[in-house]
Amino acid sequence: MEKTYFAHETAVIDEGCTIGKGTKIWHFSHIMSGCEIGESCNIGQNVVVSPGVKLGRNVKVQNNVSIYTGVICEDDVFLGPSMVFTNVINPRSAINRKSEYMTTLVKRSATIGANATIVCGVTLGEFSFIGAGAVVTKDVKPYALVVGNPARQIGWMSEYGHRLVFNAEGIAVCPESGQKYKLENNQVFRID
Repeated sequence: MEKTYFAHETAVIDEGCTIGKGTKIWHFSHIMSGCEIGESCNIGQNVVVSPGVKLGRNVKVQNNVSIYTGVICEDDVFLGPSMVFTNVINPRSAINRKSEYMTTLVKRSATIGANATIVCGVTLGEFSFIGAGAVVTKDVKPYALVVGNPARQIGWMSEYGHRLVFNAEGIAVCPESGQKYKLENNQVFRID
């Protein structure tokens, strides 16, 4: 069967993984058996993708990211340089907790900034934006902008990655795309 993805010669690709067409895997990365990587993904340098991980289509993984068992990233997710996932809430070296791995769901088009930490068991909503260095310990709403340690919401982001400023009627316009958004009951949704 012809290989439909690119892998640098230093990458280690274990048997039994699925890699989509057009995906690129760069220097010193390790793709482990049992993971699924969608089409057109970019896996940067020194990345580990563990068994059971699922990456959707067009996921961008920057350098030095370990994606541990239990992580699911939907389409168009961005994982910034050296960001961190966990998969056990109370790890101890002397105690085997592999049966306690928790699921972390990163919904469509979410962005996780450089050096952020995502504690296992949370869901990051569609188009959410996790600021660089944030430590996320609870679920993040769709379109929410969170920063800090522990991460707290400080605003809302457009699908193009711009901070949204809402008028008295709860309407905001993305300065790049012109898309309109509505803020209602502490939730944001696109209205055109």
